[in-house]
Amino acid sequence: MSTAILTGSPVPGSSLEGDLRALGFDVRTASAPADAAVLLASVPADERVALVDSGFVGHLHALRLGLTDPRFNASAVSGAVSVLPSARAAFARAVEQAAVSAGGDTVVRVDALADRVATALEADGTEVHRPDLGALVATVPADPQARNEARQAVAAVDEEAIRLRTAVKSRDGFFTTHFISPYSRYIARWCARRGLTPNQVTTASLITALVAAGCAATGERWGFVAAGVLLIFSFVLDCTDGQLARYSLQYSTMGAWLDATFDRAKEYAYYAGLALGAARGGDDVWALALGAMVLQTCRHVVDFAFTEANHDATANTSPTAALSDKLDSVGWTVWVRRMIVLPIGERWALIAVLTALTTPRITLVVLLIGCAFAALYTTAGRVLRSLTRKAERTDRAARALVDLADNGPIATYLGGDLPGRGRRLGGYKAPVAAALAVALVLNAAVSEYGTWALVGSAAMYALLSGFAVSAPLKGPLDWLVPPLFRAGEYLTVLVLAAKADVNGALPAAFGLVAAVAYHHYDTVYRIRGGTGAPPHWLVRSIGGQEGRTLLVAVAAALLSAQDFTVALTALAVAVALVVLTESIRFWVIAARQGAPAVHDEGEPA
Repeated sequence: MSTAILTGSPVPGSSLEGDLRALGFDVRTASAPADAAVLLASVPADERVALVDSGFVGHLHALRLGLTDPRFNASAVSGAVSVLPSARAAFARAVEQAAVSAGGDTVVRVDALADRVATALEADGTEVHRPDLGALVATVPADPQARNEARQAVAAVDEEAIRLRTAVKSRDGFFTTHFISPYSRYIARWCARRGLTPNQVTTASLITALVAAGCAATGERWGFVAAGVLLIFSFVLDCTDGQLARYSLQYSTMGAWLDATFDRAKEYAYYAGLALGAARGGDDVWALALGAMVLQTCRHVVDFAFTEANHDATANTSPTAALSDKLDSVGWTVWVRRMIVLPIGERWALIAVLTALTTPRITLVVLLIGCAFAALYTTAGRVLRSLTRKAERTDRAARALVDLADNGPIATYLGGDLPGRGRRLGGYKAPVAAALAVALVLNAAVSEYGTWALVGSAAMYALLSGFAVSAPLKGPLDWLVPPLFRAGEYLTVLVLAAKADVNGALPAAFGLVAAVAYHHYDTVYRIRGGTGAPPHWLVRSIGGQEGRTLLVAVAAALLSAQDFTVALTALAVAVALVVLTESIRFWVIAARQGAPAVHDEGEPA
């Protein structure tokens, strides 16, 4: 529920009250500034409240942007200001202050009460979001002539066209921009007019992708063709949910989490569907499917870790970044560079077309080659930026990198006992230690399967994992530590399952990596949403990345290949049950308790 308080003298012929009701506000009128404070006190503390000047002239969507965006505690446009319950105390102080300074004046002026309240909020330390309205009009005219001119300006602008255009993500991939968004925005509007929510569209996209995976699993040509078509339709819905959220400002904590996690679930379930379909035709491509999931997950962790390491860094300059910005000013290079990184739109289009026209093996091999090239391109660019960047990273960034590293009790204990803990490792020791740990355990996994030498290498991996995070991760390349750990754990599972060489080992490994990857994505989205990393008990209960790697190595050394497959399956089920239960509990409670709404644009479509 929301309440809007109109201040000032009513304006004949104004549709303002009707516009506010259309936006879901219960409208009350204050004839004088002092009355606004009285009305505000009568509004329940758990409601959004807005203060709007009766003389406001502008577009309905300008009011929507200024008064209803759930992501901001306070937001304003000229002549209107709105706050969420979390900012009500500051809002009440600002209203009282503005009322005192206005005295008994009820004349509509440019410096109207709403504008003075917004200024007072900022002076009091509350950040007030002021949306970029572009061609949209939002003003409080000072006289009848100015009012007439403002109304003419409103009539001259196609408000709906602007609303549709801004519903599309400002920075998107080539395929999405030119082949999906031109019509998906109209699907978003259709959904909005029928009361559908972004979460419902997100769920429909997931169901469609799962049906596509099921079609691919048939192993029949008609199934592969149907799978390709359905995958593209799922992507259309995936674009639509975000556009619907922007079109109608239906942002939510739960929605951002669902959108992000469902994207990963859809893609990785489809890989599994391809592997099942290939198996029906006598071709085993589980290693390729698992490799594709590992590569794509590691790419995402590179993105997340680099962003977290640099998003609040000071003196954050780099000649490489300046060159990149200069290239972006040349039209055609923008699209080439966006396509090279193989974002989700291009990636899903590639998968869909190859599924329909070729075989699962060809599809996965081409996907691996494309993603590997994209990973090398983006990672090399970020390494160059980091080496040439003059930046001081914050404690918050270092904490985020440690959380993303996902070290469990073994590495935490070993790292804590190392001499010099709490002092910076300096230079590049952290990523070098992580890279050495990964090299040791992977070399042993390839050459020492089923021996205690593998267990010894996994133990060294745990020790070096602790060493890598034994001091604040503020070095120029320390953001590489989390993705290196992801590669170490996931590839160890993949290699050992492949070396077991029994039916079911690689599918079990696929399930284990999928469960662990969900936990890692969940960690990322909690950090991005400002809610902090998962609790320590959760990380400890599932062993941490080094504990799981050591456990898999011990299982490979002690058990027969068939029993090793059973162990992988049991571990996958156990991890999935723990992380899914805690994750769903956390996000549901966060949504119910009014966690700040977020809208993570995530990977460019």
